[in-house]
Amino acid sequence: MTATLTVNDASLRADALVCAAMPSLSRSFVQRLFEEGRVTAGGRPVKKSGKLKTGTELVIDLPEPEDPQVTAEEIPLDIVYEDADVIVINKPKGMVVHPAPGHAGGTLVNALLNHCGGELSGINGVLRPGIVHRIDKDTSGLIIAAKNDLAHRALAAQLSDHTLARTYECVVIGNLREDEGTVDAPIGRHPTDRKRQCVTEKNSRPAVTHWRVLARYPGYTHLECRLETGRTHQIRVHMAYIGHPILGDTVYGAKKPVPGLTGQCLHARELRFVHPTTGEMMTVTSPRPDYFQQVLKRLDA
Repeated sequence: MTATLTVNDASLRADALVCAAMPSLSRSFVQRLFEEGRVTAGGRPVKKSGKLKTGTELVIDLPEPEDPQVTAEEIPLDIVYEDADVIVINKPKGMVVHPAPGHAGGTLVNALLNHCGGELSGINGVLRPGIVHRIDKDTSGLIIAAKNDLAHRALAAQLSDHTLARTYECVVIGNLREDEGTVDAPIGRHPTDRKRQCVTEKNSRPAVTHWRVLARYPGYTHLECRLETGRTHQIRVHMAYIGHPILGDTVYGAKKPVPGLTGQCLHARELRFVHPTTGEMMTVTSPRPDYFQQVLKRLDA
């Protein structure tokens, strides 16, 4: 399969142009395309670091996708709720939700395949069976998976109309003046760093986060955050946007890690959803994990 791209910015490297035009491709995959001579202009391979004249047409030879294989792995799961339609897991900090380059195994999906066998919805394909929504690797807390396509569609609809409510707790840097508030700011991919998101009007989607102060400490604030929408890294981006990045977030906050803390201090505490079969309103909660309690203890010392 081939794709064509017309250069519209002569200031960018060739690999950056392709990454910007084809955001579904990872940077490492794009660079491999250049290294294998699959990106050409006028029939000649283009160097990934090269700069091209405006109007130049690039031809990108995309290899046929490989048939991915995801294996079941015997990984312990903290199951908070389970029935024939849904399963709610309390995900530990450090666990990746689904396989991706660099994380082929040890993920929540590998564990779910072992626990549920063939009882996972197939809507999101073989790499993400049952996965309705995601939380970041270094975010702890609740995530729901669907065991069949009917349940998956029902839960996805609730995500879309905001009836599947997700509440988080986090510790942010600095003190917010108000006791509660709302961040209503659209989020899209960062223009130069494809691994980050940012508040932007360009190629973005609406994003709304409601926050409430739970406790105040010198130089820090303990917040409850309720998602109205569910964009990638939403709480992390919004808190940084208002000048209060999450403690330990080296992507959107201070680059120096916090001693004794891996990643951001962010926990998915509660899920509320309408059961896809019974119609019952379900509320599932997860207590603050040890790492979160230790952070609060240190702040209160």
